[in-house]
Amino acid sequence: MIRYLKHQEIDKTKWDLCIRNAFNGNVYAWSWYLDIVHQNWEALVEGDYVRVFPLTGNKRLGINYLFQPFFAQQLGIFSPHILNQDIVSKFIKAIPDQYKYVEIKLNTHNKIGDMENIVTSQHRNHELDLIHSYDKLYRNYNTNTKRNLKKAAEAGLSLMKNIRPEEIIALFRQNKGRTISHWNDREYNRLIKLVYAGIYKGIAMVYGAYTDANNLCAGAVFMKSHNKIIFLFSGANQTGIDMQGLSFLLDSAIKEHAPGHYVFDFEGSDNPGLARYYKGFGSKETSYPGVHINRLPIPLKVMVSSVKKIRYYANR
Repeated sequence: MIRYLKHQEIDKTKWDLCIRNAFNGNVYAWSWYLDIVHQNWEALVEGDYVRVFPLTGNKRLGINYLFQPFFAQQLGIFSPHILNQDIVSKFIKAIPDQYKYVEIKLNTHNKIGDMENIVTSQHRNHELDLIHSYDKLYRNYNTNTKRNLKKAAEAGLSLMKNIRPEEIIALFRQNKGRTISHWNDREYNRLIKLVYAGIYKGIAMVYGAYTDANNLCAGAVFMKSHNKIIFLFSGANQTGIDMQGLSFLLDSAIKEHAPGHYVFDFEGSDNPGLARYYKGFGSKETSYPGVHINRLPIPLKVMVSSVKKIRYYANR
């Protein structure tokens, strides 16, 4: 039986044991991670935490809805046993009717069949198996990626580990962040808290790229969990962009962990340009499903018909 549990009813010890043993577990599903990215998350739980499904909801103008929180690319159903379409459908159908609008992302192993009144979509991700030696992986980089790394080497970039996450976030805010209007102090503070929690738990890697003048020009945050290294966040200034600082950092992380029993997860992207960039490292394209349910009265369906609008509401 699948039960709907409010936040205070969730046994987080049993929850984390399920996530630890899940064949499709990921860092986003740990209870501590969910506590940071979406306080008061709820859940669907089958039996004695045999399978679990986090629900990240909010309420706006009297309307309950589910949305995908920032910094949690893939959620959905987690299980120690292989999932099939019937099991996934049962969980989707168990989402309480109180949620009138649903716009969420599941994980790669949540396969969905056709369901009445439910719209599904597929989203791209890119992953690189690090089982092979670095030399073999490098040979599979495309010409442009190799050119970018040559540029970084010629610029004399050096790697520094364990830098302060605030420095990377500052780089982002002062550059790319200026074009992102829907992020505010709350999102950045949540990210800082998340990275420090990862550092405390020994799973976060915070890398910086420095120029020969010892100036930080690019930085990246990675999270290790369930034999995956997830590229969570990055920031760069114009110097870092010109010197290919991000390519240098991604290559450094790959080089450090290959060969090894890790999959390097680039965490995206539906953006064609980013997808090409990640593919340049020899990564393979994977996909994960999105679920869209609209139970709103007709006038409100128009108001929240776009994913962007509902995400805007969700983070206010």
